[in-house]
Amino acid sequence: MNKKMWRLTAMAALMGVSAAASAQTVNVICSVQAEWCNMISTVYARTTGVKLNMSLKGSGEALAQLIAERDNPKTDVWFGGTGDPHLQAAEAGLTLEYKSPSLPDLYPWAQQQAQQSGYKTVGIYSGPLGFAYNTELLAKKKMDVPRSWTDLLKPEFKGDLQVANPASSGTAYTMIATLVQLMGEDKAFEYLKGLHRNVSQYSRSGVGPLKAVARGETAVAICFVHDAPQERMAGFPVAAQTPSEGTGAEIGSMSIVKGARNLDQARKFYEWALTPQAQTFGAATKQYQLPSNKATPVDPNVPDFKKIKLINYDYAKYGRSSERKRLISRWEKEVGSLPH
Repeated sequence: MNKKMWRLTAMAALMGVSAAASAQTVNVICSVQAEWCNMISTVYARTTGVKLNMSLKGSGEALAQLIAERDNPKTDVWFGGTGDPHLQAAEAGLTLEYKSPSLPDLYPWAQQQAQQSGYKTVGIYSGPLGFAYNTELLAKKKMDVPRSWTDLLKPEFKGDLQVANPASSGTAYTMIATLVQLMGEDKAFEYLKGLHRNVSQYSRSGVGPLKAVARGETAVAICFVHDAPQERMAGFPVAAQTPSEGTGAEIGSMSIVKGARNLDQARKFYEWALTPQAQTFGAATKQYQLPSNKATPVDPNVPDFKKIKLINYDYAKYGRSSERKRLISRWEKEVGSLPH
């Protein structure tokens, strides 16, 4: 074969490889904020040549889609969102067992999430539950900063507190599960009835109450506190606090869908998403959860877990669909139906 022919053959081979790579795709449901999803999609395509077909959905919607597509899955990987729905997907046999070789590089809470699901999901970040408040509104109304769950029952917060609806929000369900573990179930529901007297609105999404605090529509929100720095950096008078009695934390998770059409590429994306480099994209898009890989640099805006009193949250129990349904049903019957 002469040199010219060899070059043409080599070029054709390279073009074939390139075309094969560009034809490869991974279908991803992304349950983190849009900016984060978009950055992942852009960087992954540029560095690997593999396209991510990214669909943005909340964790509840994502789980509903996987259930609907059970017999004909159109999704390969589910990235992000509160861990409870991922555990429910694992329990329902919607996701695939996959024991990543990267597991030893992750924090114990991320490894535990994998173990409890039978290695059908893994923790990719964690964020604590607490309160966000509008500093200007509190000063104007001469309200004290709420520092405990008990503080939120004070009459001064009547009509000035927002939280999401647990039927549609993983954040609000995490709140109920946290309070049940902290106080015992009956006392927790008595507390939630007392809290209801101060709640002006139950939003559909977990981030809704925080946005209302930023806009000055309410003084206090129950939310994941890692979302507060972004509002503060945007110029809003928002600060955050975690409750002194103790609190829970979400473990954002990632799962490979059972029956994934692009399984090899799904595993490659999964491994990439557990690397320190990939895990810096949360903070790069102003999302300040704690990344699960121990080698990932931690942004100073990430809540300092060493200063937060965390309960020993039972993710296995409260991630079960039967427990979730039971607690939400009780909330709707005993709390959500109460008049304001």
